[in-house]
Amino acid sequence: MSSESSPPLIAAQLNHLALHFPLLAKIEPKWSGSKDYSGGVLDRFTLAISYCLDFIKWDVIFDAEYPMSAPDVIFGPEDESFQQFLVLHGEDPKSPMNRLGGWDSRDPTQLMLLVQELRDQYMAYQMKRVGEVQDDRVKFEISTIAFREGIEMHLSSGYDKPEEVKFAVPLVDTNINKMVPGCPWIYPQKIYLQVIYPVEKKYVSTPSAPRLKLVATPDLKTLFSIDDVKLPTWLTGMCMAEYLPPLEETLEKQVLEAVSLIDVRRRFIEALAVQFGRPVEADPIFCRKATFLAASGVFTFLVHLTITTQFPKQPPAIVLQSSQHFNPQGVPIKSLPLTDYPFSPRWEASLMAERIWDFLADEALIFKKYCNEQY
Repeated sequence: MSSESSPPLIAAQLNHLALHFPLLAKIEPKWSGSKDYSGGVLDRFTLAISYCLDFIKWDVIFDAEYPMSAPDVIFGPEDESFQQFLVLHGEDPKSPMNRLGGWDSRDPTQLMLLVQELRDQYMAYQMKRVGEVQDDRVKFEISTIAFREGIEMHLSSGYDKPEEVKFAVPLVDTNINKMVPGCPWIYPQKIYLQVIYPVEKKYVSTPSAPRLKLVATPDLKTLFSIDDVKLPTWLTGMCMAEYLPPLEETLEKQVLEAVSLIDVRRRFIEALAVQFGRPVEADPIFCRKATFLAASGVFTFLVHLTITTQFPKQPPAIVLQSSQHFNPQGVPIKSLPLTDYPFSPRWEASLMAERIWDFLADEALIFKKYCNEQY
């Protein structure tokens, strides 16, 4: 979130939002609304805020000529009734209308707090909309999961698309960040089940299964890939209250296994160090990458290993990089990734390292010849 070319009071608001907003938010290209600021002073922008596994987009309009004034917020065309909802709830002590009325431009927290309050109200607004849907199945699902914390829901409708209710259900009630020592993640890592129901306004004796999808925060893939999780079958007549417990139990076991595999990868890198010497570079937290310096006679090269979260079921990918040969652009010559070499997930880490060392003794000669041909 860059605040370049914005007036200082507005830039301070943007910087604080960027650094301290607890959820994912993105500022899309900013623009200027003042004819007197042709030099490029940017005082308005589109804010994309994460909600229900998607983004809601609002235009935030400051005035560079009057930077001490509160901004205007323009909601998307699908949320035209949200403004009316805010007006009706304007007497609520937590209403964002109160913050706009008492705006303090010298307080850099104001924009972030306003956005947080608007998002909270938007969540209440969407819950109200979903609760008014004339679909017995949707109403029943809401009643069975109302006790769960952190659920977000959204009613999607329009002239050109059918009505759908989308739920974002947080799974695995464990602080994954704290499970990884030295974890660099800024935001809490979460796994969600996205459940989408088409709105059935007429009685259906056997409703179709909802659309289901596992979604995780982006950084989690460094530790655990949800693509490797097979969702259980949604049986006829099932509801979320029945579906979620076994799914959560499976996920909790797989997350614990993923954390334990960090030590497995670490022991493998330590075993490689016995053969190659101290690594030039290694990932100390997730143990997903390591680089070693090797030599074949006078030919020196780097050995880059990329270790997947599925190790030891999957062998590491090995890329060789010459320390002496470069292409015309000055870039060191590298091999293609090597994965077809002696390897077994049943071997001890020391044996895996020995076999890789033996394999590279021959592969280094092939790579040296390839580099000489390219040089």
